[in-house]
Amino acid sequence: MRRIDALLNEYGESHQNPTNKTVHWICVPLIFWSIVALLFSIPLASENWWMNVALFTLVLVLVYYIRLSVILAIGMALFASVCLVICYAMEQAGLPVAWIALGVFVAAWIGQFWGHKVEGKKPSFLKDIQFLLIGPAWLMSFLLKGKY
Repeated sequence: MRRIDALLNEYGESHQNPTNKTVHWICVPLIFWSIVALLFSIPLASENWWMNVALFTLVLVLVYYIRLSVILAIGMALFASVCLVICYAMEQAGLPVAWIALGVFVAAWIGQFWGHKVEGKKPSFLKDIQFLLIGPAWLMSFLLKGKY
């Protein structure tokens, strides 16, 4: 069994309840976006909007995903790009990206913990921190219909 299959299966074991699954479909993308947005708010070079901690971090995250599955990494790169575009548009509109992201981050994690309370199982990342990156990949694997 490929490593990605084992990780996705293990993650899926604590995500069987339909309510918890629905919560994850809402909250995991929001958490991913909020982290990107918080990192987007930390510039590396003031004259270039795209030179920020988010871009650097996402490159590292995508290397991790590529090691697991190239197809999955492409899907995650597309989603990460959408997150960056949303951050840029918000910034251009004069919105406080970091503050909005912080609020979304807190609210989405409250949702996640509630979903796991309904599920009756602890979040996977409490066992292994890498499951923080497997959660978004788990959702992407559904969008890719298992062809990863």
